[in-house]
Amino acid sequence: MSVTAAKGFTAAGVAAGIKQNGNPDLALVVNNGPRSAAAGVFTSNRVQAAPVQWSREALTDGHVSAVVLNSGGANACTGPEGYQDTITTAQRAAELLGRGVEEIAVASTGLIGVRLPMDKLLTGLQTAAGQLSEHSGEKAAIAIKTTDTVHKTAVYQGDGWTVGGMAKGAGMLAPGLATMLAVITTDADLPSAVLGKALRDATRTTFDRVDSDGCMSTNDTVLLLASGAAEVAPAEEEFAEAVRTVCADLARQLIGDAEGASKDIRIEVTGADSETDAVEVGRTIARNNLLKCALHGEDPNWGRVLSAIGTTSAVFDPDRLNVAINDVWVCKGGSVGEDRSLVDMSGREVRITADLAAGTESAVIWANDLTAQYVHENSEYSS
Repeated sequence: MSVTAAKGFTAAGVAAGIKQNGNPDLALVVNNGPRSAAAGVFTSNRVQAAPVQWSREALTDGHVSAVVLNSGGANACTGPEGYQDTITTAQRAAELLGRGVEEIAVASTGLIGVRLPMDKLLTGLQTAAGQLSEHSGEKAAIAIKTTDTVHKTAVYQGDGWTVGGMAKGAGMLAPGLATMLAVITTDADLPSAVLGKALRDATRTTFDRVDSDGCMSTNDTVLLLASGAAEVAPAEEEFAEAVRTVCADLARQLIGDAEGASKDIRIEVTGADSETDAVEVGRTIARNNLLKCALHGEDPNWGRVLSAIGTTSAVFDPDRLNVAINDVWVCKGGSVGEDRSLVDMSGREVRITADLAAGTESAVIWANDLTAQYVHENSEYSS
């Protein structure tokens, strides 16, 4: 049930006509309380969409009671008029739900630089408000898709409390703090400060370590809302792990649905001097287009892994580097290791382990291969 798995939440997903193909394109998620604690993380791109600017401000007091999400248009780089469109959206939602406008978050995804058809959006918003249901979480998840081929949801059941979530994303997956759009809900009774810490910690090791194509969106938004309807306050550590589990599940689904991908690549960097080094090396490997093409062709070209590592500022000795591809150590001590013909790359998942032999820290980055289909999809995206 996605975002409505937790008590106290209703949702809706409708076709408002924002997308020309007539597919669902407007979602509404409402927290019916009794609490309205919330937290969020957003893109670190300096070019930020109007809904990101608005929602960041709405969260300053730690309370949000509803989220309006649309696909079919990012409302980014649309000037003062676009920002006013976001305000108008929040105002209309507030009127329909009987809430304060400052309690409404807004999130958008789609093509940058195009104004939203506000007449259709506002009419669709009224329809969505009339269809709110605790059984419509899946419809909301479907309505936020753009180039996604499947909708993405996850649920964690605690002892008398629940965390649920939905996310969208298939391209521009290389974020700072968030990945595309995600809404996570819980019926646990916790304050916004606890939510914020749990969300920041979770996104740091999940969404922030998904790196599909090295392109960071202007609209990345992850929101965590708490209704308190379960009347249970779990231990902060237990709750944080639940949020991390849901975020990790959603992040893995994002990579699995990346545009045109035929391989999901798990890059684990071990033996690093620091976690920062491990993340830098993992992300650099993930963004190496030569390697991504090789993996698409099922070529275990470990030399491209080493050449990527060599461009980083991480601490390492080139003569001590080790690389495994699908558990075969094809590179040992910075030179030829086991026979590369032993590497079986016929499956969907490719596992790369890069051992820097410089310390004890590690990190995992998820990426995918580079395919002709990715080029095809993105060459025709706005036409």
